[in-house]
Amino acid sequence: MAHKQHTRNASGPGHSGTGPSQRQLRAGELIRHALVDILREEDIRDEALAGVSITVTEVRLSPDLKHATCFVEPLGAGVEAAPTNGHESEIIKALNAHAKFVRGQLGRRLDMKFTPDLKFRHDESFDAASHIDRLFDDPRVRADLERRDDEGED
Repeated sequence: MAHKQHTRNASGPGHSGTGPSQRQLRAGELIRHALVDILREEDIRDEALAGVSITVTEVRLSPDLKHATCFVEPLGAGVEAAPTNGHESEIIKALNAHAKFVRGQLGRRLDMKFTPDLKFRHDESFDAASHIDRLFDDPRVRADLERRDDEGED
């Protein structure tokens, strides 16, 4: 008799098309809030982080909650006159270099079975939104949108 091979159901857990679980989302928000406090209160001695205010926009956790990808945006990134403009990669490298220290601080603040390993990444969504705004400000796009509005009023 042939043995039936166990496969994951395409709509079941672990399928890449499904979003994060409620548990992942809840833990991610707890970690995000704690990271904001840590980055604001703790003195991380690194030249790249000196005087830099960092926004933690999102924390995505692995299904086992042992790995966290933290999306951050230095305040003023993308603004020409801001001192952080153009230094995002240095800031992200510095955060990743101090990830173990931040993880230790996180473990003291959270009541979780495991404190996840942290990986910091630059949040590109602000750049994408800015690009879309510039596209909408393009006179050709604006003319096209106005023409469609006029056609819809007939």
